[in-house]
Amino acid sequence: MSKLISLYNGCFSLFSRHSDFLVPTLARVVFMAVFLVYYWNSANLKIDGSIFSPSAGAFGQIFPKAAEAVLYDISQLTIFQRLVIFGGTVAEYVLPALLLLGLMTRLSAIAMIGFIVIQTIVDVTGHAVSLGRYFDNAIALIDERTLWVFLLLVLVLKGAGPISLDRLFGLR
Repeated sequence: MSKLISLYNGCFSLFSRHSDFLVPTLARVVFMAVFLVYYWNSANLKIDGSIFSPSAGAFGQIFPKAAEAVLYDISQLTIFQRLVIFGGTVAEYVLPALLLLGLMTRLSAIAMIGFIVIQTIVDVTGHAVSLGRYFDNAIALIDERTLWVFLLLVLVLKGAGPISLDRLFGLR
């Protein structure tokens, strides 16, 4: 039994020694592989010509009930709605870019978590998507978004890793 334990410890000590490099670097790579294009495409759908010109799709995506009430007429957007759409669009471009570069990673990951929480609230309250439940043997919104947030929490806790602008600039 002691040989088996020694073999186990020997095999996995390599991972332990390199986890400060591997974990945050892989978390950033996985986030980018799965979400970079997803968020940038979503941001592209929110603009109509320029970032200051929200599309009817953005109106319907972020404020579905209000958009439906005015037949998706973007001239009916309030200042608040315009600011929210603009902020959301900028966030979908900037936050993934910062995570890709590993710049202000912890702050960017926290902001991205906030974005995902708001995105989930809009999906549930505005689009009537079922949130689902944990431990029910069905993959639901709550399960997916929990994994997204967990991946970002790794970056909040561990930082960007050694291959990042944070490391280059001495940010911790």
